[in-house]
Parts: sequence; structure tokens; C-alpha cells
Amino acid sequence: FLGMELLDRQAATTNTGSRGPTPTEAAEEAARAGRAEEHLVLEFREGVRVFVPVSRIHLVQKYVGASGEGVELSRFGSVAWQKKKDKAAEAVIDLAADMISLQATRAANPGRAWPQDSEWQREFEASFPFKETEDQLVGLREIKTDLERPRPMDRLICGDVGFGKTELALRAAFKVADAGGQVAVLVPTTVLAEQHYRTFSSRMAEYPFTVACLNRFRGQAEQRRIVQQLAEGSVDVVVGTHRLVSQDIRFKDLGLVVIDEEQRFGVEHKERLKLLREKVDVLTMTATPIPRTLHQALLGIRDISNLETPPPDRQPVETRVLRFDESLIRHAVLRELNREGQVFFVHTRVHDIHILADRLRRIVPEARFVVAHGQMHGDELEEAMVKFLERKADILVSTTIIESGLDIPSANTIFINEADHYGLAELHQLRGRVGRSKERAYAYMMLDPSRSSRASDGQAARRLKAIEEFTALGSGFKIALRDLEIRGAGNLLGTQQSGHIAAVGYELYCQLLDNAVRQMRNQPLAEPLEVHVDLGWPAYLPRDFIPGQKARIEVYRRLGRVRTLETLKDFRQEMRDRFGAIHPTVEWLFRLVEVRVRADCWKISALQFDRSQGESGPVDLVLVGRNPHLLAELGKKSPRFRRADENHLYCRLKPHELAEDALYDLIVALIPVRSETSPATANQPLESAGDPPPISV
Repeated sequence: FLGMELLDRQAATTNTGSRGPTPTEAAEEAARAGRAEEHLVLEFREGVRVFVPVSRIHLVQKYVGASGEGVELSRFGSVAWQKKKDKAAEAVIDLAADMISLQATRAANPGRAWPQDSEWQREFEASFPFKETEDQLVGLREIKTDLERPRPMDRLICGDVGFGKTELALRAAFKVADAGGQVAVLVPTTVLAEQHYRTFSSRMAEYPFTVACLNRFRGQAEQRRIVQQLAEGSVDVVVGTHRLVSQDIRFKDLGLVVIDEEQRFGVEHKERLKLLREKVDVLTMTATPIPRTLHQALLGIRDISNLETPPPDRQPVETRVLRFDESLIRHAVLRELNREGQVFFVHTRVHDIHILADRLRRIVPEARFVVAHGQMHGDELEEAMVKFLERKADILVSTTIIESGLDIPSANTIFINEADHYGLAELHQLRGRVGRSKERAYAYMMLDPSRSSRASDGQAARRLKAIEEFTALGSGFKIALRDLEIRGAGNLLGTQQSGHIAAVGYELYCQLLDNAVRQMRNQPLAEPLEVHVDLGWPAYLPRDFIPGQKARIEVYRRLGRVRTLETLKDFRQEMRDRFGAIHPTVEWLFRLVEVRVRADCWKISALQFDRSQGESGPVDLVLVGRNPHLLAELGKKSPRFRRADENHLYCRLKPHELAEDALYDLIVALIPVRSETSPATANQPLESAGDPPPISV
């Protein structure tokens, strides 16, 4: 993508070779003559340039793949790109079929309808020490509705780190346990299993429910005892790693499975989980944001609750990217210790983690240290984590074992050593370990002086810049589109689909998936608003009205998605609020979109002039239709229409109707809005609802 140019719409053509000159004078002349339209300038392989009018902006999407680098440009006119699209389209049809098939199986298997909330449930929820966010309350209602229906639940709770997913899982677990069912909470790491076990045990301590933990920290004898208790039904809630989906595990009455970060489990475990989904209620949690476009594409085949609101009083994490600096480390650690807090220090490698810990001890001798990593023996690792949890240590020096879900509100400073080695999503997850209380939290992305040049260019630099910029709460939903959204899509849909996302780009993939789901459900496909209007109106966004290219592209995109006059009216008001008094050419742009919306209701594909009888002869307004029945119906609405054939309606224009304002008024009168609006407003032009009269140009 090389930018945007204002061109004469009649002269914009494919241009080969170096950047073809588009003289300013020609553009200004075209603007005066009403022929000007902004175009996106695209470059294909071998320097071929194509100008795409913004009226067809839906044909162009920003490529977002697994990595923005190394993308090979297509040759203009070749079939390679079409083959990639066809391959991705086939894959999404298979995916949609699988998901719909699983949904049908679940619908056919009557599950258990859990009873409505008991007094205990209300008491338990009231004991939550914080105020719930609006998103949490919506998610909770959705979960309870699912649980109270006689078919198995399969809901995904998706939210940024620390936005309250665990509390929703706790309430769902309590509801099932309270009604006599067993709950299995499945987590990817042993450390996280311990964390959740402590959380569930402490929150349910006042109720007669038995909570157990099954992971490699437990000895063989204890594991055998817990397995037996699960079969007997004497354990109500069990928290564990993939050990819970082993062949020897039997539940007396399993009612709910809660899965944390499912994408981190292996293929074999996922297959076991897939079988579970057909029989019991399943609640999955992920901190990797699921993009809204993907969410929309999956509506109806995957139930998703999005938590996007930060908890009240939560402050964003102050993030800095800098070189490894001993004096800064000492200052930051002492500041944390002075407010009785704790510190995480994350390191990439196990083999020299103790060397780093010794160096830190010399920098801050007054602090108490503990080291933790995944290669430690179970007892050792548990002892180290418990020591930090119980605040018997001030600084935890660890590998990324703390990345998933560890919740220690007293830890509000984190150092990430050699941060350029991590992906954006990992950095965001690690940063999410701090800032879970009302205290201001700090995250330091440290670069070793000998390696800092690595982060001065390429992707590492962009990742670190992004993580530093996106400090806002919930920024996991914005840190995107690169690492997180692709990862979110891949996690939800599987690795094979990640390959297709990388091949055709994220936006197009979601479009293909949306159409595949609609096709499977015999629903109409989401088609773009393809109405070509060539009436010589000066309709575009001037640079002095919206200076930024990115902002102009976004406005054109949103206008391209408008399907109703009500949406258009709201957007017009938003534009006035953002940019001030509407510029005359922007006014014409809104009128142009209005005409396209009206025409699309009648499946009209083009509005144009017919000057076949010469420049001095009469002029006809021609409506080209793609649905003969609708065109015939429209033709009966005005005696001015004459039908040349089943696809063309003609209206002879009076001389004064060639003026832009008069022509607009005539079109509004001739083409009412079908069914989408009430008869009272169907024929009113856009400006009628409290707006000033049309601007004369």
C-alpha cells in the first residue's frame, strides 16, 4: 500500500513502472468537474500499480498475518492469490462444519439443567470483596442461563489479564457443586494449579464442599487417594493439570469442567476435552483476546463472553524499556519494599538463573530472594512458590513459569530481563502479573547492554515499542493486530487454521469464516454494498477536513459498511462532533452513500446517465438492476419510470434536474427504502431529521 491519491475517476487506470505522475492541476480540475474520487494506490510485484476507488474499499484489507515481514507480493493478474483464497475457503468450510456438528451433537444430548440460584449461592457471591464490572455481570448472566438450560454449556470467557475471569469460574463451580455435581478445574501448569487450588479453597472454606488438587506436587499415595475420592464422589471440586484427563480418572457425577488456557494443552488432551464437551458443561477461560471480528464470525456456533472492562480503581501498569541498569534496579526494588510489596524478576534461561540471582543479591543485599523454574523438582518448586506467596521472600527470580494466571496482589513491580527475546503476547501476559491491586505497578523491560543493539531494529523493537505504548487497562484488546489477535485466532481455531490466516491475512480469513458459517446455516451471505453511482457528484474527504490518511481510510471503510439510513445519520452526527461543520464534498459523500443504501434495498447495481442522444439531446437516469422482480416493483412506484428490459429502468430528466441538488431530491423521491424503515421516514432525505437544509455546491 503506497498511500492515497485524489484522481479523476474516469482516468484512474493501472500504471506500470515508476510512480506515474498524477498532476495536481488534473486532480483539481477533476474535483471542480465532480469527477474526483480518492483512490488507494497498491503496488504488485514488478512495480505494477493499481488504483482502487474508495467506493470499492471493501475489496482491500490490510494484511495481518503471523508476521508482517517476508510477505511475498503477488503478480498482478496471476492465479496464485486466488488459489490461496480457495484453499483457505475450503479449510474454513471444514472448520465451520466441525463446529456446527459438535454443536448439533451437544444439542441432541440432553444435559443437566442446574437449578436456579440458592440462598448459599447468593451468600457466596455477596462475599466477593470487590465490585463486579459490567462485563463480569453480563458474563455471569450468560453462564447461568447456559447452566440452567438442559443442554451442555460450551462457553469461552475471554478477557485481559486480571479482569475477573477466575471469579466467574468460581461462581459457576459453586452453582454446580451446590446442586450436587462435581467440578474439574483444568490448568496448564503445576504452579497455576496450586494458585487456583488456594483460591477455590479459601473462597469455599465456609461451605461443606471438599476441594482437592491433583498435580505432580502431590505424592503417589495422595494422588491415588484423590482419584478414589473422585470416583466415590467425596471430592466436590478438583483442580489439576492434564493429569485430570488421564485414563484412570473416573468421576461419580461430573457436572462442569473449567479449562484455563486450553490452547496450552497437547493434541491428545484436546481430543479428550472434545469428547467431554458433548456430555458435560464446559467453561473455558483465556487471557489471549479474541478479536471482535472473529467473535462476530463465530456468533451462533461458539458462545463467547468478552471481559473488556478493567476492575474499578485498577491503575494501568507504568512500563519502561531500558538497558540493564544496576542503580535503577536497586532504586525500583527499594521503592517496592518500602511500600511492603514484592518483586518479580523474569529471566529467559534456566542454566544461568542462579548467576543472575547472585548478582541481584549483591545489588540489593537487604532483600530476601527465592528462585523458581520449571526444571526444579516438584517439592522444591512448590516450596519456592509457597515461600513467595506467603511473603517469606521479597523477590522471586523465575523463568516464564509465572506467565499463566499467577495472582499475587502484593507483587507490583516486575523486571523482564532480555525482553527482546519475548513475543508481544508473552510480554503482555508477564506484565499482567502486576497491577492487580490499587497500588501503582511498574514493569521494566530490561535489555542487556551487550545485546541492546538486537532490539534497535526489526520486530523486537516494534514489540517493545508497542508494549511501552499500550499501557492502558485492557490494552490486550488493542495490542494487536500482530501477535495477539493472530495468536487468539490460532488458539481458538487450531494451528492448521493459523497457517491459512497467515496465507490470506486475518481480515479476509474472518470474512471467509463468516460466509462459511452462514452457508452451513442456509443464511444469506454478508455481501458488500455493490452499487456503482456515477452521477458526477464531488464526493470525497478533503485533506483539510480529515488530515490523517489512516483516519480517512477508516471513515471510508465505515461508510462502506453502512446498510441503513439510521446508521448513516448517526455516523454523520459523529463526524460533525469529531471534525466540526461538515465540508461540502463530505456532505455529497454522505448523500452518495444514502443513494447506495436506497438502491441496494432494490438490488440495484448501478445508477448512471444515458446521453446516447448526444450532448445536446435529452438525458436519462438509468437504474441497472440485478433482481428483475424487485426492479419491476420499483418501476410501478412512479409514472416517470419506463422499463426498457427486465434489468433497466429509465427516467427522463428535466433540464433543471441535472443540477446536483435537484437530482439528489429526485432520487430520494424515486427510490424509497424497502422494509428497513417505516413508511413515514422511508422517503425522507438524510438531512430531514433535525439537520440544516442541503448544502448547495
